[in-house]
Amino acid sequence: MANGCWGTGPAGRAGTGDTPLGRLEVVHEFADGPMPTGVSVSAGGRIFVNFPKWGDEVPATVVEIVDAKPRPFPSAEWNSPASDDDENALVSVQSIVVDPADRLWILDTGSPLFKPTQRGGPKLVRVDLDTDEVAQVIVLEPDVALPTTYLNDVRFDLRRGDAGVAYITDSADSGPNGVIVVDLATGEAWRRLHDHPSTKALPLAEYSPVAEGRVFRERDEDGSTAPVAMGSDGIAISADGERLWYCPPASRRWYSVATDALVDRTVADDAVAATVRDEGDKGGGSDSLETDDAGRLYATDYEHNAILRRTADGELETLVHDPRLLWPDTMSVATDGRLYVTANQLHRQAKYQGGEDLRVYPYSLFRVPIDAGPVRLR
Repeated sequence: MANGCWGTGPAGRAGTGDTPLGRLEVVHEFADGPMPTGVSVSAGGRIFVNFPKWGDEVPATVVEIVDAKPRPFPSAEWNSPASDDDENALVSVQSIVVDPADRLWILDTGSPLFKPTQRGGPKLVRVDLDTDEVAQVIVLEPDVALPTTYLNDVRFDLRRGDAGVAYITDSADSGPNGVIVVDLATGEAWRRLHDHPSTKALPLAEYSPVAEGRVFRERDEDGSTAPVAMGSDGIAISADGERLWYCPPASRRWYSVATDALVDRTVADDAVAATVRDEGDKGGGSDSLETDDAGRLYATDYEHNAILRRTADGELETLVHDPRLLWPDTMSVATDGRLYVTANQLHRQAKYQGGEDLRVYPYSLFRVPIDAGPVRLR
């Protein structure tokens, strides 16, 4: 797809102004329909994408890209909920992740239009890709998925316990943030870092995010504004599984916490919080984090239309910069040695532009070579 490549230099080479840097390749363009957020790629190269219900008409909240077209996945029936608390259908999906065993996990917010959640809506759904059948549904109870909870992204470590654990960020913009831990064998789940300062969006006095040259904040038609309040959003697990990284989108800092503390129910909450590390300035505002099996971490940078990478020795470098990366949203490392990322113009939505929707088709799915594979903790 040569017409999808800009620039010829390797990641890290100095660029000038908005000159593209790195090799960004178009995988798919969404010429109509809703804006995508999540993407994940199976070991066999199958590509899955999801569309949360934020106001666009969403025919299917999870799809597989087949012959360059989106097809409801795992079926049209699973994409047709009877209500917002339907535990046997997908209500509004924010994230999808292929786990180390090559199974697709679907993270259902149960919160279309960010409405309060009801039991049965917020859940994890496992689809076995050898049959494309739903094999497990884990409904998160109301003491874990609070009415204000917005389930954002998820990572897996299948080595822990009988079937592994999942880590989920709660990015609620009007309630407590934190990390949710799920025992995949029993379905039991618990909250950690509940409303911890590291999970919270920073006030405008401390951080004013910028996208396309404009301060990123909510803007009503009457001219009133409000800071972006979404909390813990991006999430990534270290290659050795010992640290879980996370960040709020309204912050240039990222944090990590010890996974041993997160999963051990005998460890008190303040002791879990004591393992939190401020990992420093990551260069820009991020909506997604990811890791690879070479021990490197990736952060989207919506302020600079870029993806940044932290090397194993802690150095920060630019993997790719391109003006087409209009709000790089979700990243996924695939076994083909590439990092996939959606660009969905989130900042151009009417709620951030004084009531005027400035999004322009197409939304895009890109990939960039990284010469590494996904973290597989199994």
